[in-house]
Amino acid sequence: MNSMTYKGYLARIEYDDEDRIFVGRLAGIRDIVTFHGDSVAGLEEAFHEAVDDYLAACAQLGQKPEKPASGNLMLRVSPEVHQAVLAAAQAAGASLNQWASKALAEAARP
Repeated sequence: MNSMTYKGYLARIEYDDEDRIFVGRLAGIRDIVTFHGDSVAGLEEAFHEAVDDYLAACAQLGQKPEKPASGNLMLRVSPEVHQAVLAAAQAAGASLNQWASKALAEAARP
């Protein structure tokens, strides 16, 4: 996945071969915020403008802008998986939260 970040917002980037432009969309929020550009510099400028406009529109409407992630993650796993990761965390000398955070960060690396 190609992506860009600005002010804590992540955008997924794709190339539209038919229109010969880069197209982006903010990821991780329910609001639909899109932008496009015909060069990387143009795309980056449009991305920054889209985020700034989104934040300004939320302020004007008196709404809190959605944040891409709160930092809290609830998972449901089988008791066997829960026991295995708890044992792995203890063996590593870490809390389950620390161990899982590190494992997820490593798994999410491009």
